[in-house]
Amino acid sequence: MPDFILILIRSTIAFILLLVLTRIMGKKQLSQLTFFDYVVGITIGSIAATMSVDKNIQISNGIVSLAIWGIFPILLGFLGLKSRKFLQITDGRPSILIKKGEVLEESMKKNQIAIDELMMLLREKGIFKVDDIEIAILETNGELSIMKKSDLEPITPRLLGMKLTLEHAPTLLVVDGHILNKNMSTLGYSKKWLMQEIQKQGAQSLKDVFLAQVDSKGNLFVDLYQDHNNREGKN
Repeated sequence: MPDFILILIRSTIAFILLLVLTRIMGKKQLSQLTFFDYVVGITIGSIAATMSVDKNIQISNGIVSLAIWGIFPILLGFLGLKSRKFLQITDGRPSILIKKGEVLEESMKKNQIAIDELMMLLREKGIFKVDDIEIAILETNGELSIMKKSDLEPITPRLLGMKLTLEHAPTLLVVDGHILNKNMSTLGYSKKWLMQEIQKQGAQSLKDVFLAQVDSKGNLFVDLYQDHNNREGKN
């Protein structure tokens, strides 16, 4: 069998296995990955790449290796959900680096964080004075969570005792000239009301509407195809 066909077959199998494993292993964002997750991901990718191009490795051995490295983290994650202590063994635990404006040197040494690195993490959060911090926690994924002192927190309506009407996210009712009937029925709007509203904003029919979106107060935003054509003509 020609080498390029063999590599094609190997790569296809490795790709499918990686796709299956990533679907099974969950949808953690990159910023949420612990160091253990990061190492496992690199190892799985390395095994898949080697299996794709290294003819000295049997495909069956590569599949078994990928299965082991894919299944073990899933089992560890399941056990972590059942036992908090086990989760702390695999993922570690958060560490307090700053408390009431004071840097905890012992915690810094334990986590191998230099003061310059700590100050960089603080600046990334928009904080330049250590004294402004009530508590700073180094999370298991390496992110720094910060709570400022109470007198430095921004003023919110709740702090002022003000009651505001809560709003839900805007909802699409029309996309590309088609009514989203499920959204209409969920919010309790009728097609008659929708047609009246879009006509008020210059549409003759649904075919003229590129997008229509309603907010929690019942205000309808309509974007017409004519607007897009005008913008494209000017460009």
